[in-house]
This record gives sequence, structure tokens and C-alpha cells, in this order.
Amino acid sequence: MSDATLPRNEDSLRGMGFALSAYLLWGVLPIYMKALAHVPPHEVVAHRVIWSVPVALGVLVALGRTSELRVALQSPRLLLMASVTAALISVNWGIYVWAIGAGQTLDTALGYYINPLFSVFLGAVLLGERLGRLQLAAIALAVAAVVVLTVEAGRLPFVAISLTFTWGGYAYLKKSLPLGPNQGFLLEVLILLLPALAIAIWLEVQGAGHFLGGSLSDRALLLGTGIITATPLMLYANGAKLLRLSTIGFLQYVSPTLIFLTAVFVFNEPFGRAEAIAFPMIWAALAIYTVGLIRGARGQVRPPPAPRGRTAPETSSHPRS
Repeated sequence: MSDATLPRNEDSLRGMGFALSAYLLWGVLPIYMKALAHVPPHEVVAHRVIWSVPVALGVLVALGRTSELRVALQSPRLLLMASVTAALISVNWGIYVWAIGAGQTLDTALGYYINPLFSVFLGAVLLGERLGRLQLAAIALAVAAVVVLTVEAGRLPFVAISLTFTWGGYAYLKKSLPLGPNQGFLLEVLILLLPALAIAIWLEVQGAGHFLGGSLSDRALLLGTGIITATPLMLYANGAKLLRLSTIGFLQYVSPTLIFLTAVFVFNEPFGRAEAIAFPMIWAALAIYTVGLIRGARGQVRPPPAPRGRTAPETSSHPRS
């Protein structure tokens, strides 16, 4: 199956394995990044880009799917579109890495909880999609939760809002990129490769780099950023094609939940009164959103009309599984 092939509206065990593996890896990523907290975020992001290239390229070569990439590299329009998505994902990575090192992991969980609701909002504003009552209620609850956190802290939750905007914008624009997800990811990191190499080399020349000038563990961790960056993205991209939208909608809460638990119980980040009010509001909003998502998915699967004079065969109201 090529990356451009449209999936059937059903779940598969293979797709569940791919997507769940991706979300589990994203969920434990803060523990890995915490081990790099002493490394400047821009250096970590640079190495994420550099070492993602051989991983992503190796996958495409193994699958024999490099022809699309060659065409994209010769298209100014595709390169421009990919440059925008590459810029957004690099900013997202930078904020995320900084937040983990700065002890704001709880805010990253909040950002990724809010993200699906922000995507619904983007669809309404930019694509003219109509919002149902459940979706409006979910968005209103999420906004109220952000207001609670803002009033308590005296400022907007910068990390959560920034991650929501950058990832939401990335996901929205990525849908417009006429490339398979694996090819698109490789194109993005190739675009970022020269700036990433420049940053890494400059830091090493200045004696501030942690790859050549750091410990063996630093070197191993920075090398590993390619695997922990590219692997979940590619697992997700392939799993999403083999699952229903409602299933993906449910699974996407796995990562922020694991991040939330890590922040509170592993990193011992403070969970005060505002968080105790805001997070249940977000969870309620996501529960409402999920109900609407499942209802919408069921409504899309309808039996074909029976020929005149014949009775339609009995079918289940649930999507085929």
C-alpha cells in the first residue's frame, strides 16, 4: 500500500499496534528529555533533526518509496509548504524540550490535551466546518480551564498555549502537503538539516557542544534523539491509515495522560488548586468531545439504500470492525 492510498473505515490489529506504540513512546519521552535537561534546547533540537535524517531515509529506502521525495525536492511549491511545516515543528520541539528541562512538564500535558479541541476550532474557523453542541461545549470547557489557570498564575500558560498553536498549525498545514507522511517528515528534516548542522558545529567549535565535548552518555543520548523523534512519528503515520478516526481520537489521550502522570509522580511537579480545577475540566471537555467524535463516526457509516421493491439487509449501527 502506498502512503497515498485511502484507508478503509475500520480498525486493524496492526494499525492499533502502530498507533498505540507511537503514543506510548511520546508519553515516556519526557523521561528521556529530562536526562538531557543540562543540554541547551537548541542543541537538543539540532541533534533531533540531524539524527532523524538517517532513520527516516533508511525507512524510505527499505520501503522503496523515495520517488515521491525526489519529485518534491524539485518542486518550489512543495519545498515552500514543507518549509513552513518544518519551521512549526522545530519551534514545537524547542518549546517542548525547554519546558521539560525547566520543570514545566505539566504544562506540556495540558497543551497536548487541549490540542484536539484546538484542531476542531481551526476546522470551524479556517475550513468553515460546522460545530455541533457537544463540540462547542467541549471547546468552552477547555477555554474556561485556561482562564482558571491564567487567573491563578496571573499569566497565560505560555507552554501549553504555544504547544497547542504550533502543533495544531503543523497538523492543519500537514494535511495540505501532497506527500505521504513518511516522505513529508523526511523532507522537513532535510530542510532543517543545514541550520541544525550549523548550530551543532558552531557549539562544538565554541567548546560549548555536548556531542564531541560532552560525556559518553551525552553523546549516546543525543544520537538517540533521532530514533526517539522519527520512530513514533512514522509509527503514528502508518497506524493512522489503518484505524478509524474515532479510535485515533481516543488513543491521542494516551500521551498527555502519561506525561501528566510523569510530571506529578516522577518529576514531583506542583499540582495546586488551579490545576486540580482546570485538569478535570479539560478531561470533561475531552470526554464530551470523544462522545461527539464517536457519534459522528457512526453517523458516517450508513447502509446503502435498498433497491425499490426489496428490503435492505439488516446491518449493525456500528462501523465494521
